[in-house]
Amino acid sequence: MSENIYVGVDLGGTAIKVGICNEEGQLLQTYEGPTETSKGVEAVINNIEKYVRHIVEESPYSWDQLAGVGAGFAGFTNIREGIIIFAPNVGFKDVPIRAILEERFGKPVKIDNDANVAALGEAWSGAGRGVDNCVCFTLGTGVGGGIIINGRIYQGFGGMAGELGHITVVPDLEAIQCGCGKMGCLETVSSATGIIRMAKDAVARGDRTSLALADSITAKEVFDAAKAGDEVAMRIVNRAAYYLGKSMSSVAAVLNPEVFIIGGGVSKAGDFLFDEIRSVFQKLTPEPLQRGVRIVAAELGNDAGIVGAAGLHLRS
Repeated sequence: MSENIYVGVDLGGTAIKVGICNEEGQLLQTYEGPTETSKGVEAVINNIEKYVRHIVEESPYSWDQLAGVGAGFAGFTNIREGIIIFAPNVGFKDVPIRAILEERFGKPVKIDNDANVAALGEAWSGAGRGVDNCVCFTLGTGVGGGIIINGRIYQGFGGMAGELGHITVVPDLEAIQCGCGKMGCLETVSSATGIIRMAKDAVARGDRTSLALADSITAKEVFDAAKAGDEVAMRIVNRAAYYLGKSMSSVAAVLNPEVFIIGGGVSKAGDFLFDEIRSVFQKLTPEPLQRGVRIVAAELGNDAGIVGAAGLHLRS
């Protein structure tokens, strides 16, 4: 067996997920173990090394076939220098992770932020496979993003390209402050956090809605209520979809991607959400810029980060 393999690492605050991919982006094997952040930075790094070595040892491949390791992190990352500037969920601050892991593995290591590697995973072997130019939105607690141009991640001057959640889309009179400090970011209305906030505001105002009966409002409950015909919930969902469609229209005018891929927990609302986003995009985007453009759901789910991290050596 002579083919090269690549290992992707998805470092989360609770678990470290690792996976082996071949050169075509096929995920061959996965393994998951605890991060153990409470034990400190050194313990987390030791676990990364342990899990990577374990998955290769348990596979039909040899260590010599491992051509590289890639890793995705949630936080501020100096991609070019291979340094994690600040990753609060794992307690990393100014950690030269690439150099550390290259010394331990004796293999090339590449790093990137979690949104970029998820986007690369989808572009390589998920909803964007076969497409050279696509943009990914990840709708979860916040709104993340990743840009793929000519089959490769576009990182920008400082490695911060693709911060789609911080596109200003909400008019001043309706805007609230985002966690980034700016007013009116997409993240304030189209993330799970934003949807929950709008629902809680509606209940606090005394709007007539079934959401007032919920013990603890979740984004899923808002979508379920909207699907059941609750007018307040429908208004919230339509607002979230409107600003997503509006942001995609702006991105289309700059990048003209072939595919917009939407992932993350909020995307599980399905066509109820997607149909509205497509309708808004169609209304706001000049016809030549929307021609042939597709808005689709992500396909890889929780494996996108592993696949994308493994692909950093071939597609970044």
